[in-house]
Amino acid sequence: MLSGLTKFILGFFLAIAVLVGGGGAIALYFMNRTGIVPAKPIYSNDSPSVKAQAPKATNPEGSKASLTPGTQAQSSPSSTSTPTGRPLATPSSKPLPSGAYRGRVSWAEGLSLRSQPNQESEKIGGVGFNQKIIILQESDDKSWQKIRLEGSEQEGWVKAGNTEKADQQ
Repeated sequence: MLSGLTKFILGFFLAIAVLVGGGGAIALYFMNRTGIVPAKPIYSNDSPSVKAQAPKATNPEGSKASLTPGTQAQSSPSSTSTPTGRPLATPSSKPLPSGAYRGRVSWAEGLSLRSQPNQESEKIGGVGFNQKIIILQESDDKSWQKIRLEGSEQEGWVKAGNTEKADQQ
């Protein structure tokens, strides 16, 4: 009889352990699923800047395609590199100020464009991943960069370290 009672108690504790372990595993699964960062939302005021820049990005491509065959027929391949270099500089209507350089956004989720170089300032727009920008200046503490969107007149501040210098050709 003692062995039957021991078996019952051990079985009871084993059942409790299985239920607690299973419940813990399920809880961990759902906690990990809710911990995944969702995709960056696209707001209605973000879409016009994306749509407005999409045609500008394809126009230089189209003009390159239309210029390249004509230049190849008229001259040697060494002069072909000149027209392909020019459209890269044309999306920005303003010349680069001294100390400014071209870059791109390297932060995968894009950046918030702010009116002043601090976290509490007003958001005036956004900059998408890999979007071409012009870095105009850095803040005194080097933690913010003033940028201008390439092909646009919109300027603002972004957190430094989330951009990288573009290759100049």
